[in-house]
Amino acid sequence: MKKMIPLISVIALAGLPYAASAQTQAAIGPVEVSAAVHHDISPPLRDIPSSPRAAGLRQKPLRLIPHGTTAPRTDPVIQSNAPAFVGTTALLNIAGVGNGDYGFAPSAAPPDTNGAVGATQYVQWVNESYAVFDKTTGAIAAGFPKAGNTLWSGFGGGCQTNNDGDPVVSYDKAANRWVLTQFSVSTTPYLQCVAVSTTSDATGAYARYSFSQPNFPDYPKSGVWPDAYYISFNMFSGNTFVGGRACAFDRTAMLAGGAATQQCFQLANIFGGLLPSDLDGATAPPAGSPNFFLAFGNDSASMDMWKFHVDFVTPANSTLVHSNFAVPAFTAACGGGGTCIPQSGTSQQLDSLADRLMHRLAYRNFGDHESIVANHSVTAGASVGVRWYEIRSPNATPAVFQSGTYAPDSTYRWMGSITMDKVGNIALGYSASSSSISPAIRYTGRLSTDSLGTLQAETSIKAGTGSQNGGLSRWGDYSAMTIDPTDDCTFFYTNEYLKTTGSFNWSTQIASFKFPSCSGAPPVLTTITVSPASASVTTNATRQFTATGLDQFGNPVSPQPTFTWSVSGGGTISSSGLFTADATAGGPFTVSAVSGAVTGSASVTVTSSAADFSLSISPTSQSVRRGNTATYTVTITPSNGFSGSVTLSLTGQPSGSTVTFTPNPATTTSTLTIKTLSSASRRTYTLTVHGVSGALSHTTTATLTVTR
Repeated sequence: MKKMIPLISVIALAGLPYAASAQTQAAIGPVEVSAAVHHDISPPLRDIPSSPRAAGLRQKPLRLIPHGTTAPRTDPVIQSNAPAFVGTTALLNIAGVGNGDYGFAPSAAPPDTNGAVGATQYVQWVNESYAVFDKTTGAIAAGFPKAGNTLWSGFGGGCQTNNDGDPVVSYDKAANRWVLTQFSVSTTPYLQCVAVSTTSDATGAYARYSFSQPNFPDYPKSGVWPDAYYISFNMFSGNTFVGGRACAFDRTAMLAGGAATQQCFQLANIFGGLLPSDLDGATAPPAGSPNFFLAFGNDSASMDMWKFHVDFVTPANSTLVHSNFAVPAFTAACGGGGTCIPQSGTSQQLDSLADRLMHRLAYRNFGDHESIVANHSVTAGASVGVRWYEIRSPNATPAVFQSGTYAPDSTYRWMGSITMDKVGNIALGYSASSSSISPAIRYTGRLSTDSLGTLQAETSIKAGTGSQNGGLSRWGDYSAMTIDPTDDCTFFYTNEYLKTTGSFNWSTQIASFKFPSCSGAPPVLTTITVSPASASVTTNATRQFTATGLDQFGNPVSPQPTFTWSVSGGGTISSSGLFTADATAGGPFTVSAVSGAVTGSASVTVTSSAADFSLSISPTSQSVRRGNTATYTVTITPSNGFSGSVTLSLTGQPSGSTVTFTPNPATTTSTLTIKTLSSASRRTYTLTVHGVSGALSHTTTATLTVTR
């Protein structure tokens, strides 16, 4: 029986950069608490015969999420070119479940290609089957693929009867358990079917659960967190969108195979396309951290974030807190998520699903900062590109640390999935298509030390050799980039393509790769170098010093820290490292750049500067008629205690001219007088004033134009 808890959740609106009326909801709640409809423990999955797959072909309807604006926006972070790829080490590249592979023939579209990597296996799930692979060799486990609802064989109800898809595979890295889920919507009640493995073996037994949802729970997306398994839905009543929904399943109870509850918050219909954060890496979020749900804002220039804190002991303490923060403006592709992706050899276009963020919302705690990476499809000039973000400080003041729209050429890129490895390198996989190529599978990436907001040139996983036709526009609806929990470096990516042109004949591919720089501990600031390492500066003069922070691998850290500068004596130094010497010589002195507990230094000496002078002339140009006189003022500027007199002379004047300096020698200024002959040539002359004082000699120049 569903229990209603009084509203405890709050909305945090501080710092909203846009009109609150378009982005806020008057209330969220009440929190809904309900027990699983049914739960049990299954036999080992490897021992369960595959359930029969549905006959006939089925195209899942596209249920778009309405957004507040689809007006074109100028993209300020578009990346229209890419340098040579930094280089990843290719590992697996094998066929996944798809047409003609492992005895499988698709019967539904789109495939909803999804998968995750675990301790020793890779699990891939597509509509309407899944398979288990050895993650090192790529060998498929005996008896697979199996129909998706095989996992609920003997469970009863809609989970066993229906095989409706929208699957998501997750790996709980802290518990070494698989979390597999799909919905049941062909019959009511609408159910979310969730299975948690009892060991790290995906072919073993599962604790199985079904949770009821009040409306059609479209596009479920799940994430693993220390206190719960979180999931999001786009809720529809018939064809009417009624809002996003955020739920938490009791992870502790489900890992033990016991009775479990769910807690859900229903949002208003101005919010949809939420993704829950999914934990990567061995470092848990800070104690008590909420899960972060993210969706892009209705103004196409912001993100909505919800912080979901769940309390399964006292549900009244559960809260959902909303905030909004700015992102670079974008235009959702294909008119806000519709169909516009071209293919080679056919007029049939493909769906973009640009009305929502794309699976997964990968979270990582680096110790000194928390990061979330996300992506979605946007208009990029005359084509479509992948907009990606790294968002930091999600539990304080969330903000975009870096972002970009990857569109290095006119090819359409969409259906992305993104994550980070343990040293902060990023990999982004996606579909690529155009009027001259069939849909292909590609990826790009960046090192943590690359310039912010940039990705390298892409690498091909699988070239498409067929295009989708027959009036079938459905593509995706998502793909999956995950990270190997054992080394926290190896990326696994799966997506769809076609071997031959047709409809309902899609195939999939599974590939793995890693960046060679990912090994050992995450990069941390260990060394600061100061340049120049030593310098001599004359009294009262300046010298710029610069600092560079390096990690334990000798690479510059990104971003560079803010340095605190100091000098032991002999002058002063600014916050930017500009040293100004005292009027008295001395040294050597130590210039230091500090960040936290790390210090770098350089040596500087101050030397006496020699007395000197400089010359200047005014005006620097003028005209005079033949036979007339022109005058200039020459100024002598002393430096470093110069007190001598300067003897002046001139070259470059018109032939036969009379030249005088008054006075000469001079100590401050002198008047230069030039009287030209009536026969002087009419042209422009370059005058050079020479000043000599002992061994010191300087010049200054001006022009004189002689007219008629």
